Amino acid sequence: MSRAEILDRVYDVILARRRERPADSYVVRLLDGGHEAIAAKIREEAEELIEAAAGDDAGHVAHEAADLLFHTLVLLGSVDVSPARAWAELEGRFGTGGLAEKAARGKSHAE
Repeated sequence: MSRAEILDRVYDVILARRRERPADSYVVRLLDGGHEAIAAKIREEAEELIEAAAGDDAGHVAHEAADLLFHTLVLLGSVDVSPARAWAELEGRFGTGGLAEKAARGKSHAE
């Protein structure tokens, strides 16, 4: 499996868990907890990633980044937003400086 495919494949497994609802599934437990439970996990994993980045252990940083990405995919799956939509959003921003993109986004949200 290519690196580019892994996030989409993980997302597909999350959707399968949502449909099939196996009793021993961590994903099902998160989904059953609703938005707040998933959001709490994302906050926790983001904090752990930040803490890991302050250390000197690339393996720990990679582990925590994977946890954050996984829980983000669970959230996307819970609201029926595909990773492809997020990738398209990123692609649309490509070549635009971050400050310019943020300023343009602020104007479009205000309208």
